[in-house]
Amino acid sequence: MNWEMLAAIGQLAAVFVGIPSLIYLAVQIREQTKERRQSAVNALTVQWGDLTCALHDSAELSAIFLRGVQSFADLDPVSKLRFSAFFNRFFNHFEAMYFSHLDGILTASAWGKIERTMSDLIAYPGVQQWWEERRHWHTEEFGRVVDAIIAKGTEPKAYSTYNLRKIAMSETGT
Repeated sequence: MNWEMLAAIGQLAAVFVGIPSLIYLAVQIREQTKERRQSAVNALTVQWGDLTCALHDSAELSAIFLRGVQSFADLDPVSKLRFSAFFNRFFNHFEAMYFSHLDGILTASAWGKIERTMSDLIAYPGVQQWWEERRHWHTEEFGRVVDAIIAKGTEPKAYSTYNLRKIAMSETGT
């Protein structure tokens, strides 16, 4: 055996050892990516749950919410502040989910669910009034997403069975 043959055998051995190592590395990177994605989705889900807790934990905030979706303009200043703070968090969360979808963290079906929720809420005139005043708090890119939803002119139905007129009248005393 000469040196050239030994070098060729060494290179062949390196290939047989190197290829499985590269495959193993690729599998590990793929699994880590899946875990990171799932962790990000779980974090978004927890944040969403924390946000919606505010509505079921406070009857007062729930009443402001239901009046505000009908007309942000008709809320008193303190209610406007509370409604605005809530919807700012809501829309910041939607915006984070939108960019997570663009980054491939949220699947198309998960984003579709979020977009349908956004559409249901944005259909209400009070939310659209709030958006007109607060659009500048969000990125232009996300603003175009919300504007496109508004442009569809979807009829507000999310709370259609809640008898919103009765809530508004009980708050005003009429």
